[in-house]
Amino acid sequence: MAYVVAATVPIVLLELMIDDRTVRLIPLMILLPAFPAVVGTVRQTVYAVGWVLIVITAVLMYRPLPSSYDVGIVMVLAFVLGVLCVVSCHWRIRRERELLRVRSTAVALQRQMLRPLPILTDRVMVDGVYLPVEADRLVGGDVYEAVASPYGTRLLFGDVQGKGLPAIGAAFAVLSAFREAALREPTLTALVDHLEQAVVRHNAFTQQTGEPERFVTALILGIDTSTETQAVNCGHPPLYLLKAGPAAPVQLGDPGVPLGLADLSAKPRTVAWFPFPPGTTLLSCSDGVTEARSVTGAFYPLEERLGAWADTSPWEIAGRLTEDLSRHTAGNYHDDITALVVRRTD
Repeated sequence: MAYVVAATVPIVLLELMIDDRTVRLIPLMILLPAFPAVVGTVRQTVYAVGWVLIVITAVLMYRPLPSSYDVGIVMVLAFVLGVLCVVSCHWRIRRERELLRVRSTAVALQRQMLRPLPILTDRVMVDGVYLPVEADRLVGGDVYEAVASPYGTRLLFGDVQGKGLPAIGAAFAVLSAFREAALREPTLTALVDHLEQAVVRHNAFTQQTGEPERFVTALILGIDTSTETQAVNCGHPPLYLLKAGPAAPVQLGDPGVPLGLADLSAKPRTVAWFPFPPGTTLLSCSDGVTEARSVTGAFYPLEERLGAWADTSPWEIAGRLTEDLSRHTAGNYHDDITALVVRRTD
């Protein structure tokens, strides 16, 4: 209301100062209620409409328009636009309340799907950040999990194709299958086969409802008493081993096809091994990080940044990464941002 009143003063003063009666500024007042309709409440918008009608009436009584017909047009327009502003403000607030309810539902859904970080098992600690690209949807396509099993700690980093509730359904199917099979399957390949079947079953179900099939890029790790760690890469971005000096991706060989697409490949998924001794740290990033671009189209220099942060605490790297990524992209994210730090503790 203060802005509406402040905007009224120069319009009225100029209206009274201009001697030419063919130049009238007071009709501009009918646009002022649009501002509280966009940012204010319904009551504030009604007050603004009432204020505008009172000011226009007072000015036109003091300095009338050339004809009563023109006065009628101005007053009718002021009233009609005022009503439209009140109605639009009502619908805006109603939509904001609906988005708030959706956000609250998303918070509950996130607590059921993704465990809060950090996650601690008997062999590793997982920490990091997760930033969905849509502020009103706290759960996106990126998923993660760590399970302490009889065969060691099993880790899952994944990204479901697409966005929205259908993608969340596929993510929930993968997470549920992983939590079950990680405790039961003795080998990593058998665990991955179980995840493949879960995605295939989910796609078969969603086809009945008219939803398109989806695939899931995933990276599954198995960490036991050995200093060598097992990994099966199903089309996921590579890991980075954080150490002094230049950072480089962990070499896992050619990645396999994403989960849900095994029938399209003649080659079975295989297990790769890489050194991950106690006290070392791994970084897993989603393609929202590796494929992020600046306003000029330059990719984010992830390896260069990680090399410069060699002396940084592992638990600060994920935070630094997201802050630097925000500066690089000017806050214009096109995909969910996930950066997870895995510290081996045994």
